[in-house]
Amino acid sequence: MPLYNARILRLAASVPYLGALEVAQARVQKVSPICGSRVTVTLDLDEAGRVARFAQEVRACALGQAAAAILGGGVIGADASTLRAAHNGLAAWLKRAEPLLEAVLARFPELPLLEPARPHLARHGSILLAFDAAATAAEAAQARQAA
Repeated sequence: MPLYNARILRLAASVPYLGALEVAQARVQKVSPICGSRVTVTLDLDEAGRVARFAQEVRACALGQAAAAILGGGVIGADASTLRAAHNGLAAWLKRAEPLLEAVLARFPELPLLEPARPHLARHGSILLAFDAAATAAEAAQARQAA
């Protein structure tokens, strides 16, 4: 299967929640040192610690954009631990160390579409950016709520 297939390109062209929240509990920017891809996430959590409002600015290759689209499909209602588990699980899966967890697939069912990128280690950083930024932002917002 080609690295940039029609399904990945379709996802890359349909990233939800583009932009930034003017006022948010957390704002996090992550940059891939390998390729320079950049994702900035702003979000708010509800009283239960779940993502209630979310926005993302994505400057990445098609794979990074596709990953951001997948994230956007399941981010609302997720808590910080769910997002961190998704990031860690995706990282392990990309390295072929672990299968994708059922809980991660239940929230982000399109992740297997990134299968063609697994052998391309230089692309992993861009793919992981949106998930890392969202998890880090949710963790920061959670800490802010607890303070």
